[in-house]
Amino acid sequence: MTTLPFTQVDAFADHAFRGNPAAVMPLEAWLDDATLQAIAAENNLSETAFTIPVTGDVDFELRWFTPTKEVALCGHATLASAHVLIGDREEIRFRTRQAGILTIRRDGDGYAMSLPAWKPDPKPMPEIAHALGPVPIETLWHTGGYSVLVYEDEATVRGLSPDFAALRPAGDVLYIATARGQTADIVSRAFAPGAGIDEDPVTGSAHAVIAPYWAEKLGRTHFTAFQASARGGHLSCTIEGDRVILGGKCVTVIEGRFTL
Repeated sequence: MTTLPFTQVDAFADHAFRGNPAAVMPLEAWLDDATLQAIAAENNLSETAFTIPVTGDVDFELRWFTPTKEVALCGHATLASAHVLIGDREEIRFRTRQAGILTIRRDGDGYAMSLPAWKPDPKPMPEIAHALGPVPIETLWHTGGYSVLVYEDEATVRGLSPDFAALRPAGDVLYIATARGQTADIVSRAFAPGAGIDEDPVTGSAHAVIAPYWAEKLGRTHFTAFQASARGGHLSCTIEGDRVILGGKCVTVIEGRFTL
């Protein structure tokens, strides 16, 4: 019997039951992929983050799994991993397999996380637009599997009731609905039914895609964001060259051991 450390963190939250929960499981060495996937399915959260310590220019290697697959980038579970592992450091660096090196630094009582800026390009997507319901004012696509639908106002984004059965066959695509906000400068919701997550509560990677878009539309490089899921979560967004800096807080809600 093997036991592994387990911490559940509400990311992009300043108190429990808000933001997006992620499991963080530091390992000494990688387990086989099938076991990592089975653990993530057992946890049944949007993402489980696994890390191993390394030497050199980074502190840890980092991987993320949904209940059904490994993903290329997960912002909230990266923030949660930093919260668990940063210790007395001012900054922590993770090497990832598809998103490069990710750096998180302390920022007051929260954190500032640097992600790649993945600007989407205009693309017609009538079937996707139909599956989400209201007609968007613009649709865009990023080759990493991000579909962006821009709506007229926050009320439209909040009122969406997607047809998940119609969206699921496309596989691992993140559908991001967004608009100018009232509760923040921009508002969004994110759906990933093909990855086993009908609606993701707060999605860092979604803001790596929509922040470059909104920086151009708003005419500024710093703005606030709110992801209007049932749990909800606040972020700050700053464009620095080819990076998006997301600000947010974390709350630890569970600490324990996972038994294999």
